[in-house]
Amino acid sequence: MAMKNQTTVTEFIFLGLSSDPQMQIFLFSVFLVIYLITLGGNIVIMVVIRADSHLHIPMYFFLFHLSFVDICYSSVTVPNMLMNFLAERKTISVIGCIAQMFFMLLSAPTEAFILSAMAYDRYAAICDPLHYMETMNPRICVQLVNGAWAIGFFYALLNTVFALKLHFCGPSQISHFSCELPPLLRLSCTETLTTEVVLHTSFLTFASISFLLTLISYIHIIFSILRIRSAEGRNKAFSTCSSHLIVVGLLYLTAFLQHTKPSSVSSVVLDEIFSIQYSILTPMLNPIIYSLKNKEVKTALRKMLGKLKFLK
Repeated sequence: MAMKNQTTVTEFIFLGLSSDPQMQIFLFSVFLVIYLITLGGNIVIMVVIRADSHLHIPMYFFLFHLSFVDICYSSVTVPNMLMNFLAERKTISVIGCIAQMFFMLLSAPTEAFILSAMAYDRYAAICDPLHYMETMNPRICVQLVNGAWAIGFFYALLNTVFALKLHFCGPSQISHFSCELPPLLRLSCTETLTTEVVLHTSFLTFASISFLLTLISYIHIIFSILRIRSAEGRNKAFSTCSSHLIVVGLLYLTAFLQHTKPSSVSSVVLDEIFSIQYSILTPMLNPIIYSLKNKEVKTALRKMLGKLKFLK
């Protein structure tokens, strides 16, 4: 009877990063620039890989899909975030909130497992170069990417199904700038233990699997590099992994800090900082890292820019 008398919430209100109008305009400008850099950088990476036949190899096939995931990841939250900076009422429907949460939950593990596939690709190239093209044939590459998306979809669907069972009867204010599951759990009027257990168990399971796959690949890579006698050979082998290592380090360091922070520390501000890092800053930084650290991408980019100048 008590549940029947409660009012059902049909929309949520984002409290966002700031309530100060001037600060919101400043934040709008900052995040608009970040989003444009994210879109521009990742689209350029994708176009360069498609346009240059020298980049039609497994390593860049995975980088192409990583850029696509980064565009998706950023686009799930940032456009809505930008609109809310300029809106008087920063609202989103419950269904819209769940949908946003689903696509965020889809993007994160997909990115992690594509990075694991990229680590395996580097393992095959460095540890078994004679059989590299046989090991990383087009069919295997497609299967690895499809597997990453399938895992992401399963993870998102699993947590979304349990989130749909939650009942919201007030308050309706989300202390965040996007719809993530932990803030929603705090607003639920119904029991959340099962949903929390599913969330943490699935996160730990999939994060551990992707991390271990990446770690095992790099353990083999490190031992193979150490066996190379010349310093030039070791540097050349390591340079093919450096961009990937930086990107992986950013992803797992953020995830580790977010899930190991002390319970005594105020979680609202930290959760927002971590969310900005992995869903907004990381998609922007990935193409920059690969452009600056990867000679083949830089060469292909110069060639493409040279062709554009010639056409003028």
